[in-house]
Amino acid sequence: MHNPSSFSLHLSSFVLSSPSLDDLIRLLKAWRFWVLGALLGALIGAAVYFIVPPPYRATATVNVDFNLEQAWPKDTDRQQFYYLERESRKLEEIAWSDEIMSELSSLFAITNDDLRGRVLQLSQPAEAGWHFYADDRDAKTAEGLASAWANAFVQKTQADIAAGNINEFVKLEVTQSEGLPKKRSIPLSGYILAGSMGFLTLAVFIFLFIKPKMGR
Repeated sequence: MHNPSSFSLHLSSFVLSSPSLDDLIRLLKAWRFWVLGALLGALIGAAVYFIVPPPYRATATVNVDFNLEQAWPKDTDRQQFYYLERESRKLEEIAWSDEIMSELSSLFAITNDDLRGRVLQLSQPAEAGWHFYADDRDAKTAEGLASAWANAFVQKTQADIAAGNINEFVKLEVTQSEGLPKKRSIPLSGYILAGSMGFLTLAVFIFLFIKPKMGR
């Protein structure tokens, strides 16, 4: 039987030491094993994808126009940059505000924490299209969430513009809130790649660690 302490010492020395030339040669000679391992890992990844598929992701789009030329017609690029950054930050805070999250929570029976941490994602390039993503196991629910979030954002922002909290030159328009594109949040190719790379990484570790026994 192997001594646990010697096994731990062997493991530690292997992890901390650099691979030798012999180790690299062994890896290169086992190319058939790596090819089969990559295929096996890819099959495992694909099987996981179909057995436990990732949630659907729906995307709603809001066009945001800050009208820089009208807001700051005679000022420097630096002032325009600060204006754009300031108003973008305000709009982002509105999108994640308690008011909007509570509204969505009551409509879809999802907690605010889950909405912010798991279900919703916001992609905003400052100006032009802001993308509102919603993930759910049910495609219809994901579509409804994304659409409701985008529309609630526009309505709340327009109310803040009217109240003077947002610059009056900021214009918003929901460009897509019906018949939204829906796809899996992680594509099949991602699972295949992860399965293949994961299997190969594990195989390399085992292949190098379990050295052939000598002197028998």
